[in-house]
Amino acid sequence: MCGIDTSNRIYGGEVTKIDEYPWMVLLRYKKPGNRFGFHCGGVLINNRYVMTASHCVNGRDIPVDWSLHQVRLGEHDTSKNPDCEEDDCAPTPKDILIEDRIPHPNYIPTSRNQRNDIALLRLAETVRFNDFIKPVCLPTASHLRNNDFVGQSMDVAGWGKTESVSASNVKLKVRVNGVSKSTCNSIYSRQNVVIGDEQICAGGEKGKDSCRGDSGGPLVALDNKSPRPYWFCVGLVSFGPSPCGLEGWPGVYTKVSHYISWIQNTVRA
Repeated sequence: MCGIDTSNRIYGGEVTKIDEYPWMVLLRYKKPGNRFGFHCGGVLINNRYVMTASHCVNGRDIPVDWSLHQVRLGEHDTSKNPDCEEDDCAPTPKDILIEDRIPHPNYIPTSRNQRNDIALLRLAETVRFNDFIKPVCLPTASHLRNNDFVGQSMDVAGWGKTESVSASNVKLKVRVNGVSKSTCNSIYSRQNVVIGDEQICAGGEKGKDSCRGDSGGPLVALDNKSPRPYWFCVGLVSFGPSPCGLEGWPGVYTKVSHYISWIQNTVRA
């Protein structure tokens, strides 16, 4: 089962529970001098694949001497091991090597609009699920594939990891609302950016700090229309204003529903 989050959450809090958003992934890069660092996020979609933004794989801001090396699953606080909440402790996070990096073939790293900013990472071994490591669902149902998510409440979670900034040791969350493409375009046209149908905008409200998401990390929503509600991935963090969290500037996400066929055709057993 994908998209099942067992955490009994309380909203308004910023720090997540240790078992909240169990599909969240950190991407670990190998740097010169045998150094390592987390600089992007991703989302687990099955027992062998992680989905992330293409700009985290072959983007213009990734230094040429870095290599995307591993994913980390089941993490909450990167400064502690194990992660505990009162007497409840999570198992040690799982680091898995990446076997194959698959950026979208139509992604252009230098493009201003950052269309097709989606990639798949095939892991070198099969993931064993537990309460802290579970896949998110993809928006395959027709009512999700055809949804524009305007005004819909969604969650962004992460550690604030980007190519250049490492914001938090602890997984944080923020709730954002979907913004219409026309509104988003009227804002981003000032930067000569055109938002397309394969993108979605969310956030930009005062006090809602979108800096909590990771570059390449998931924007998720709860599908209440099914008999058993489940979480699905609406988008992947692509770009936003600089500095992030700027009032009136929504974040721009790759719209996952636009890429279901590509994902299904690319994933192999």
